[in-house]
Amino acid sequence: MQHPAVPELAHTVDRPWATRPIHWVATAAALAAVVAASGFLQPDPATAAPTAPEPESRSAPAPAPAPDPAIVAYPLECPAKSVVAKKATGDLDGDGRPETVAAVHCEAGSGTPPHALYVITRPREGKPRVVATLLDTKEGRTVSALAVRGGAVTATLLGYSSIDVPRYRPDLRDEAKWQWKNGAFTRSTPGATRGV
Repeated sequence: MQHPAVPELAHTVDRPWATRPIHWVATAAALAAVVAASGFLQPDPATAAPTAPEPESRSAPAPAPAPDPAIVAYPLECPAKSVVAKKATGDLDGDGRPETVAAVHCEAGSGTPPHALYVITRPREGKPRVVATLLDTKEGRTVSALAVRGGAVTATLLGYSSIDVPRYRPDLRDEAKWQWKNGAFTRSTPGATRGV
């Protein structure tokens, strides 16, 4: 007995109806019914709800930079020019925009000229300008450290106990703090005046 080159398929042997044309007609009719039914299940274009657009990822606008103390006109009467010795930035009045605090003195050939301490703000329009004087040159102090933290200005001030103390060697040291309260800067002294 000779075996055929292609073995018989199992599904044609057990199910003689599988090879009849009616099987394929029934399959095509069922597929057509599914396609037709899916057409009836689609939403009507006139009543379909529009899909919401994806929200745009918008980053918060970058805060305005703190005012540059190098471009400000200071109320100092200097024979030459004014010099910014130290600066610190931060939001002092809680409006979300940073201010700059600058320790400024007149340019001097020798010695230690006294500093003034100014608060500079940037208006919505126009150039930065001085809005407050925290320390006047008349006090005869120099600023050795300056910081803005938590809405307050802190500074270490150096000074002289008498006119006999050489101007290049301050012998007094104060810690000062200024904070914006009720529309003005109020000064407090965290530590007592002490020798350097």
